[in-house]
Amino acid sequence: MSAAEAAETPRRYRPELQGLRAVAALLVVVYHVWLGRISGGVDVFFLISGFLITGQLVRAAGRGRIEFRPLWGRMIKRLFPAALTVLLAVLALGIWLLPQDRWFQTIKEVFASALYVENWRLAADSVDYFAQHNTASVVQHYWSLSIQGQFYIVWPLLIGLVAFAATRLRRSLTGTVAITLGVLFAVSLAYSVRLTATNQPLAYFHSLTRVWEFALGGLLALAIDRFVLPRLVRILLGWLGMAGLVTCGMILDVGEVFPGWAALWPTVSAALVIIAGATGSPAGADRFLSSRPLVYLGNLSYALYLWHWPVLLFYLIARNREAVGLLGGAAVIGVSLVLAAATYRFVEEPVRKSAVGERTRWGSYRFAVLALLPVLLVASTWQVVSAKKADFSLALDDDHHPGAMARDPEKPKKPLPGKEAVPPLIAVPNDWGGIPDAQCTPSRFDKILEVCTSRPETTPTKTIVAVGDSHMQQYLAAIKPMAEKNGYQVSFMLKGACPFSTTSDAMPGDAGCLAWNSAAQKEILAMRPDAVLTLSTRDVRVGPTEKTPQGFVEQWKALDRAGIPVVAIRDSPRPGFSPPGCIEANGVKAPECSVPRKQLLAEPPYEKLADIPANVSLLDFSDYFCGRGLCRPVVGNVLVYMDDNHVTASFMTTLSPVLERGMISALGW
Repeated sequence: MSAAEAAETPRRYRPELQGLRAVAALLVVVYHVWLGRISGGVDVFFLISGFLITGQLVRAAGRGRIEFRPLWGRMIKRLFPAALTVLLAVLALGIWLLPQDRWFQTIKEVFASALYVENWRLAADSVDYFAQHNTASVVQHYWSLSIQGQFYIVWPLLIGLVAFAATRLRRSLTGTVAITLGVLFAVSLAYSVRLTATNQPLAYFHSLTRVWEFALGGLLALAIDRFVLPRLVRILLGWLGMAGLVTCGMILDVGEVFPGWAALWPTVSAALVIIAGATGSPAGADRFLSSRPLVYLGNLSYALYLWHWPVLLFYLIARNREAVGLLGGAAVIGVSLVLAAATYRFVEEPVRKSAVGERTRWGSYRFAVLALLPVLLVASTWQVVSAKKADFSLALDDDHHPGAMARDPEKPKKPLPGKEAVPPLIAVPNDWGGIPDAQCTPSRFDKILEVCTSRPETTPTKTIVAVGDSHMQQYLAAIKPMAEKNGYQVSFMLKGACPFSTTSDAMPGDAGCLAWNSAAQKEILAMRPDAVLTLSTRDVRVGPTEKTPQGFVEQWKALDRAGIPVVAIRDSPRPGFSPPGCIEANGVKAPECSVPRKQLLAEPPYEKLADIPANVSLLDFSDYFCGRGLCRPVVGNVLVYMDDNHVTASFMTTLSPVLERGMISALGW
């Protein structure tokens, strides 16, 4: 089979491929909307893209030349209109419907989506524990479009380079491309498996973990005519592939195990459907896939994928719900289909059939810039307005915003002025504690651990280490003013969802957390600081569910044997819902925005332990978070929480004098 013949093969499969696209899109939509799960349908899109474009490129190379400029121009006309139309709609609805604490996240992801780097934006967030707590972005589904956009840029260059090499070396074009794709498939799949095992959130959005799916589609395009199978076998393969596609998301937790080996399930299933091909049998899957409704739905699949996610999220926001019911889901899918049909008819098709971008040499690229401008302009304007709205300042001696000090028994009680609480709701997601000028280096014991150290202007009077998870990190906002005032040097070792323990208490069996804690203990023993700050409890949730894991105590004992003092702070209460969102929806005084203290706090669990070593001083600031009856979202005109469990840097800053007093008293400094 010649290269040209191999490349023509995808054309003969287009009715079935359109139906396959439709099935993949429906699976994505139904699983997202009704089941709240991921289906693996996106992986099918990647396979089909690799199948189609590889054939097109090899056919062009076989004729002697790949025309890159018109090729990319056609892709721009096909991809940009619908994608940018949806982004403009998201911006318009977002300004109107989105809570303010989601504005900045939405703006940055709209920029990333418009520029086809959303997968890298989400990959960066995936390794940031706190970003994982963001409410789902209304454009996060653009991650797959970003990978496809990157693929459409790189793949023609790759095939062009391989074709050039094959010509110079006088090798078979098809064979050389097949070997190249085979190597890419193996290397990318191996990397995908490895990264999925070590950092699944990063692997899910990483472009290189998905290359093998496009390569598999390309290999299939080159080899498809070599599959000469009996008709009955092809009928069975077609339905076996269809069954695999439908059941993948039911059996696998795609959001937790993909891509890796698990992504072979939907991609191989789709490959089986393509291999089955046009059987001509009324009982074949191809008869179903090439039916008029599915072919039409295949035409809408791109726009349907674009619309369904923002429609779903805006529905949930407008109805103040966390999930849709059967009727609500049907409404979301129905609206998405109507919008997809309208987009296809009035946006995609008119642009695709028009002469836009074809009258001049670089017309398509001018069209791309002009199409991008409205999205970037609206997003930039929203960004500027939001930045001004988010601007605020807070000082420790601010009588208008005393925060935790409003509950300090050593301070005289004063009536609070009727000032607006800080931080502004729009600034809450970024109000996270830290020490910006700290210098960070990998641990000498294990690179999994990063040690960050502040740089005081003079020789430090004391050295302090803060170690633990995000609930320890939030205390950096309280530690920083205290350290600057007293000339302390602060080092911190922090890992999300991994408190300082000898066990992985947040996620049992987490090997990464266990290794990190082992390295942290070794680092602290080598540093021999004047004090270690960590948490004494975890999971102060409604129940109450608070506990002091034995792993905490074992770490304290290890430091006790080395003569290192430990200051263990009781964990802050976790309301279990987002108080800023509740305040915006219902008002600061709404009863549903507060939690009865008795539902969160009981007797500290460490008081029941008999083996706490003598080096440990226990501090409890619960009274500053909660009054006698309620744990309120605002204390002393300062918002307490930034999300459903983390405390704002603003409130922690106002707690600094209390922490300082407690530490000095406990350690005798």
